[in-house]
Amino acid sequence: MKTPNYHDFYPMEVIPIGLNDLMVLKESDAYNPSLPPTHWLIAVEGIQLPQPKIYYHWKVSVYPAESEGDFNWKKPFYCSPNMKLMDDAIALAISLAELGNKDELSSAAILEKIS
Repeated sequence: MKTPNYHDFYPMEVIPIGLNDLMVLKESDAYNPSLPPTHWLIAVEGIQLPQPKIYYHWKVSVYPAESEGDFNWKKPFYCSPNMKLMDDAIALAISLAELGNKDELSSAAILEKIS
């Protein structure tokens, strides 16, 4: 797996994981019982395209994290498809943060994976 481009990695403030989201997280590959997460870290990440001129697509990733924001970049709970516009990725990140604050992030991520 390629290391994320931390030069263009924009994490938002961590959000406490609610009980409903935690139950779903525990059933996913992103959960690590030896370091139980307490928060979500939602980030917008730039993906540089392979071409002579520097150009990016953007994706939104959701990681289980500790309260200080430590997370395992190899185990995201959710990654969006690549988007052409950073504004679209930021809007999605804000929407996912709002769902996380309502303890509904996991159900939105599951529905998006299915569609």
